[in-house]
Amino acid sequence: MAPEENEASISVLLKEKRSYPPPKAFAKSARVSSAAARGRLQARGRKSPEKFWEQAARELVWSKPWRRTLDWKAPRARWFVAGRLNASVNCLDRHLSGPRRNKAAIVWEGEPGETRTLTYLQLHREVCLFANALKGLGVVKGDRVAVYLPMIPEAAVAMLACARIGAVHSVVFGGFSAESLRDRINDQGAKVVVTADGGWRKGAVVRLKDAVDEAAKSCPSVTAVVVLKRTNTEVTIHEGRDHWWHRLTAKASADCPAEPLDSEHPLFILYTSGSTGKPKGILHTTGGYLVQTAWTTKNVFDLREEDVYWCTADVGWVTGHSYVVYGPLACGATVLMYEGAPMHPRPDRFWDIVERHRVSILYTAPTAIRAFMKAGDEHARAHDLSSLRLLGTVGEPINPEAWRWYREVIGGGRCPIVDTWWQTETGAILISPLPGATAAKPGSATLPLPGVDAEVVDRAGRPVPPGAGGYLVVRRPWPAMLRTVWGDEERYKSQYWSQIPGMYFTGDGARRDKDGYFWILGRIDDVLNVAGHRLSTMEIESALVGHPAVAEAAAVGRPDELLGQAVAVFVTLKGGRAPSPELKEELREHVARAIGPIARPSEIRFSDALPKTRSGKIMRRLLREVAAGRAIQGDVTTLEDLSVLARLQQDEES
Repeated sequence: MAPEENEASISVLLKEKRSYPPPKAFAKSARVSSAAARGRLQARGRKSPEKFWEQAARELVWSKPWRRTLDWKAPRARWFVAGRLNASVNCLDRHLSGPRRNKAAIVWEGEPGETRTLTYLQLHREVCLFANALKGLGVVKGDRVAVYLPMIPEAAVAMLACARIGAVHSVVFGGFSAESLRDRINDQGAKVVVTADGGWRKGAVVRLKDAVDEAAKSCPSVTAVVVLKRTNTEVTIHEGRDHWWHRLTAKASADCPAEPLDSEHPLFILYTSGSTGKPKGILHTTGGYLVQTAWTTKNVFDLREEDVYWCTADVGWVTGHSYVVYGPLACGATVLMYEGAPMHPRPDRFWDIVERHRVSILYTAPTAIRAFMKAGDEHARAHDLSSLRLLGTVGEPINPEAWRWYREVIGGGRCPIVDTWWQTETGAILISPLPGATAAKPGSATLPLPGVDAEVVDRAGRPVPPGAGGYLVVRRPWPAMLRTVWGDEERYKSQYWSQIPGMYFTGDGARRDKDGYFWILGRIDDVLNVAGHRLSTMEIESALVGHPAVAEAAAVGRPDELLGQAVAVFVTLKGGRAPSPELKEELREHVARAIGPIARPSEIRFSDALPKTRSGKIMRRLLREVAAGRAIQGDVTTLEDLSVLARLQQDEES
């Protein structure tokens, strides 16, 4: 949503004053070990951001050095101009000449319980085999390859194989429908689709190949489909078009020299929905993206050689690209991958995985954390989580109550938390604590990272005073930034660089406190206009989750003749708490006390669950339709559980 000239600033009502310094034992050995050390990095990044990122780029392997660090003609950026490198080489080959050669690169666990480990040497071999298999299917530099796989090692193999030969990969989340897959394939003109017979989710097989067959009926650009056997589900093989993964790689050579690529060569297209629901193909290139994802992985997660690092995101999302595959593997990390649902077959599945694999870094979403809170502390407390040394959150602002639960119950009070802000479009983390140097405030992403110029401004682009709400922008280019919207340069310019001229418009509201900390208020699209006050849904939801009876909440606006919009809230309760009229009134008063009478919900609906995608995002668009009593519009196939929506609609009708 574009900000309008006559919009008032976003009201900021919720205050969180607690602060947690980095644990002394952690800070003592951290890569960035004090506020003063971070301050020096920030000063370098402010004085000369190009020199800062140039130094970071020297940690990668380049086949040809760059001539200039940055060409910037708004809104077009070219980083590390004329430099050449390969992402696959930086994630694999460069680790093979030393002790990492036989280090575990990927430790994988399937939902049914089987495990596999691939060393860097083994992963390199698998990538070379599949890269040659793709070349055998006619894939050349610049061709697009759609990847539609479960969360299995072959997803990373396919991505790195594309990168090795200069093909552009576009991973489509395995929860998307055949129609969504079709639209993405056609938008990019993909030549090959890589899929599996199926994947496991909550004990059932998700039939991926069937979805590909349906989509491919209307995809004239597709010349080949590669099928991996995962579930041994019977599928239809179309002779001449379909090829079994194992047969292709059995005939391929394990020798595949990597293609030296220009720094600005396209690495991947990843689709994200805009406010209109029309997917946008976000294009990221190679050099700048890899520089910033590697630097942030190393420093935000304080990554160590001995760490077992688990980012729980699916590779179908940008978090899976940047912080499951490219960033960690470029740093030589041991990456844990898990295929299935977080609480299948029992609510303690995550904590069982942490205990058995001795996970030391855990990076997950606030929605997952709140689901674990709802399930009860006993599931985490039944496991030895002492291997954990760092926790992280990603995906949306985390409410203070969930932040404290994560710290105390999962981290045992000893693990710092990095609450990270970034987007598909930014490619890498832009705002985050450095865990040995930054005092954390529950619910705040804290400070922009060195080399990042973020600000909170009004409609005219002027910084707003401390404590005031405004628009979150980035005022200078950064290496991992998107380069365009695939096939729609005008949309790239108008959506990201024209709303507040000269600045990247994130679409998020935010405020800065007196210490300069950033507090993300959520999407501008989700801001409610109640009697002339612009209220953040995040603040209302955070206040509700602060009540001891509430596990999760989602606030939306519904039309109201008097107020313009009224606050409608959907609430799930913790185990043992029952809905009642008295509790509704108690929750309304709780919100009024926490953030002010103007935010008191007009309507509270209790629900046993909220409609979420398989990645854990609450689909507020659907809740707005339910609250307004309108028919559900748009694609709902990405919902984790369609029955949740059906129950909400039944409740409305009754």
